[in-house]
Parts: sequence; C-alpha cells; structure tokens
Amino acid sequence: MRNAILRLTGLQKTFPASGGHGQIAAVDDLDLTIFAGEFLAVVGPSGGGKSTLINLVAGFIKPTRGEILKNGLHIRGPGPDRVVVFQDHAIFPWYTALENVAYGLRRQKLGKKQILEKAYEALTLVGLVETAQMYPAAMSGGMRQRVALARVLVLRPDILLLDEPFAALDAITRAHLQDELLKLWADCGWTIIFVTHNLAEAVYLADRVVVLNPPPRGLSEIVEINIPRPRARNAEQLILLAGNLELGINTFTTNRRTD
Repeated sequence: MRNAILRLTGLQKTFPASGGHGQIAAVDDLDLTIFAGEFLAVVGPSGGGKSTLINLVAGFIKPTRGEILKNGLHIRGPGPDRVVVFQDHAIFPWYTALENVAYGLRRQKLGKKQILEKAYEALTLVGLVETAQMYPAAMSGGMRQRVALARVLVLRPDILLLDEPFAALDAITRAHLQDELLKLWADCGWTIIFVTHNLAEAVYLADRVVVLNPPPRGLSEIVEINIPRPRARNAEQLILLAGNLELGINTFTTNRRTD
C-alpha cells in the first residue's frame, strides 16, 4: 500500500478580478492525493491553475478555502522540505555555480567546510563540478538549470516542485535533463510534482498525469502511466497516451470557446 505524503482537500484559490470587481477562481474544489516517492505530472490548458497549485503546495500563497496536509500536518507556509525549480532558473547572476548551490546552506548556518563539501557533492551529481567557479552569464541554459537542480539537491527536500523547468531549452538539452532528473529522483527518493505543457514529456517522466482545466471543471482526469522504466521516448504506448491527453485537452478548449 502506498503512503500518502500530500492530501489536498476541497482546495480553492481565488484572486481579485480585473478592475477589482469580484473574484476569479484559479483552483476550485480540488481533491488530490499524492504519494510518497511519486513522480506526478500536471498538465492542462492555460488558466487551469497548474502554477497556482505549485505555489500553494510550496506555501508561497495560502488557499482561500480547503486544506493541504503533508504527512497529516497543515502546510502553513514555505519550508525546506518543499523546494521549487522554476522555468527561469532563478539563480543569482552575481554568484558562481558553487556560490549559488551553497546559498541555501549558508542560510542554515553550517560550517564553511561542510557547506563546501555539500555544494561540491551536489555539483558532482549534476555533472557540473568542473564549472564550479563559472558565472551564470557564461553558462548555457541547460547548465543554469542544472545549477538550479543542484541548489535543490543540496537541501535534501522531501518534495520537489517543478514549474515548467525545461520549457525554454532546446530539444536535445531538454531530453538530457529529463533523464538526469529521473536519475536524481531515483537516487534521492523525492516526491515530484512537475508542471508541463509538453504532453510527451509528461507521459515519459511521470507515474501519473493529472489534467487540470480552468474552473468550474477543474481536475478532469488522472492517468496512470503503467509502463515499466526505463522507458523509450518513441514507445508506441507513450505516443498513444500523449495523443489521448492532447485530444481531451483540445476538446475541452474548443468547447470552452463555443460555450
């Protein structure tokens, strides 16, 4: 039996409408259980609340209604047990790769030697130890994203939240980092919530794929990806699953325009 690490119950998040007239729901009445060690992908059309979900679980924003429980305890705000990697890398341009990775450890007030050891270990795991003294301006997009992953890795979170982390990368770099992420996930035992618009990416990476549509429809489907790992990107089953997801999302989008 799988152990639940996150339970989202009756979750709603509203924001003020433009002009200050009323509220708009980004997430409404969402119920979802996420299991420890699971790789969960979240897909759906724009406005479905995917990024809002990431920010809610991270504790950056509070729900309007409902609750988020981690191991039975309410999430009240951000914590080192839940770390986010965004599309734009979010690394400091004035720090080297090593200094970026060490940043979170310095905030934990560890000794200098321990910080350096942990930071170098994380850079080694993402294949960047030889570029430890390089600044982000001299790095490729893929290298900067690996620095962002190393900065997460060094904190040893329980839950890794990724909001379209590979969207800005070329196809070859994207595929390489997908495989690198899978290896880190297997090695570190993270629970991952991965937001993407790329359906092929979702079915290749995930154990389950959640389809979020804009309210009031909300969570419309949860697809189990029962395909053994390691997976082949061009596997017929994966292509079929991605196609079915695309058909469902496109049907919803078309119906929404004609309602």
